[in-house]
Amino acid sequence: MKKWFVIVMLLAFGSSAFSQDAFKVGEYFKFRIHYGIVNAGYATLEVKEATKNNKKVFHAVGKGYTTGMTKFFFKVDDTYESYFDKETGKPYQYVRKIDEGGYTKNQEGFFDQVKNTVLVKDYKNKKQKTISVTENVQDIMSTFYYLRNHPSVGNMKVGESITLDMFFDDEVVKFKMKYLGKEDLKTEFGKVSALMFRPLVQSGRVFKEEESLTVWISDDENRIPLRIKASLAVGSLKADLEEYKGLAHPFKVKK
Repeated sequence: MKKWFVIVMLLAFGSSAFSQDAFKVGEYFKFRIHYGIVNAGYATLEVKEATKNNKKVFHAVGKGYTTGMTKFFFKVDDTYESYFDKETGKPYQYVRKIDEGGYTKNQEGFFDQVKNTVLVKDYKNKKQKTISVTENVQDIMSTFYYLRNHPSVGNMKVGESITLDMFFDDEVVKFKMKYLGKEDLKTEFGKVSALMFRPLVQSGRVFKEEESLTVWISDDENRIPLRIKASLAVGSLKADLEEYKGLAHPFKVKK
């Protein structure tokens, strides 16, 4: 069950261009997380505004936490933040504060998009280092919002994939997502036309196999993450959207 909040962060789809259409300042999502049949906790995503380098930028904040009896067996208290450009989607800074069953991290990363480096400050271990990265790399939170604006995601053919460079755990990883098709999904808000994707993940300690994760997002201008299902090395995980507000466009729900 470790890193279940990271799973929720990887909800969306790739992009080679950024245009701020699918979301706006004030958008808020809340997800209910199930581990097997147990209500394990919640995750939230919120878009705020901040100032970096004397310009207004997006400030995305994601939180994940266990509830009820689950937190006594495996406590999760995670916070992920990203500051990224409103026009290009490129990140300026990320924050990662996590406590997952006693495994903790307290980091900040500062991107230099000209030199293609990230200055990682590790507050837990009281050290810092500069890491070379690829051009146009994203952090985990900026990835979610950057990728929601894919210009042709609604026109992808079944089986097509998108690949993106993401900086995570002090290295650049390839984030690849395959399009599976469309489906009418039953949600708490009614039946919603959804696009289905399958992120390709590393099998082993966390996931049961490479194609263990399936994601449903709304087939409208918002690209709302509706549901995530995963087969883990131990058990299964499901996350459903429970609450939303501040959408950039009307949410299309079928009767």
